[in-house]
Amino acid sequence: MKERILNDLKEAMKQKDKELLSVIRMVKGAIQMEEIAKKKELNDDEVITIISKQIKTRKESIVEFEKAGRDDLKNQTQSEIDILMRYMPEQMSEEEVLKVIDQAFETVKPTSMKDMGKLMGMITPQVRGKADMGFVNKTIKDRLSAK
Repeated sequence: MKERILNDLKEAMKQKDKELLSVIRMVKGAIQMEEIAKKKELNDDEVITIISKQIKTRKESIVEFEKAGRDDLKNQTQSEIDILMRYMPEQMSEEEVLKVIDQAFETVKPTSMKDMGKLMGMITPQVRGKADMGFVNKTIKDRLSAK
């Protein structure tokens, strides 16, 4: 994954694609910061986690830009998300995510919000990087509060 990012960085330099170059440099910097913090080279899952965080931050920014009526910043941020999504694994459909959640509920048989940790522990490894964790979290909370 890191190799692909570096190759894309070189290609963006050759193509003089300033937006792509900027986003890839930001990701590369975030990866390097994490490697320094952990004092080890990151594997693909850890790189995907970093990219997921970058996407999440930008989605939150888009909400704020919409509130402020800043369509220019909203559009720029959305194009950055589109670039970052290239490095993410294929995303699961909503139905696939709900199926994973259903299976976890059948296995854990939760009785209250106290079982949230057990459910997330079972679901997260199956959907990490492939689904919006905010959606997963909200769906589980809604189901638990309905009990």
